Amino acid sequence: MPPKNRTYADRAEYLKAAVAKRRRTIKENSVNFLGGKCSLCGYAKCVEALHFHHKNPRQKEFGLAQNGLTRSWERVRKELEKCVLICANCHAEIHAGITQLSTETLK
Repeated sequence: MPPKNRTYADRAEYLKAAVAKRRRTIKENSVNFLGGKCSLCGYAKCVEALHFHHKNPRQKEFGLAQNGLTRSWERVRKELEKCVLICANCHAEIHAGITQLSTETLK
């Protein structure tokens, strides 16, 4: 049962928890939307270790990390269609020039 005299601090904590829960839900839905595993190596153990890599950075409207997950599912889904799902290691290798996405993946 909520306290009789709710304070701003109580409300702020509730809102922080609600936003964190929504971000987790959107991230899980996003990972599932893109297949649930790294498109390069197949990694699928930890959702937090899966990243969204834009196929063409020039088409990027917004980043899907932290702040992107506060947008509507429709906007997130449209942005996801421009991305591939990759694990943190493969993502680092792509940006370091060690690994490349195949032309098939980029389509």
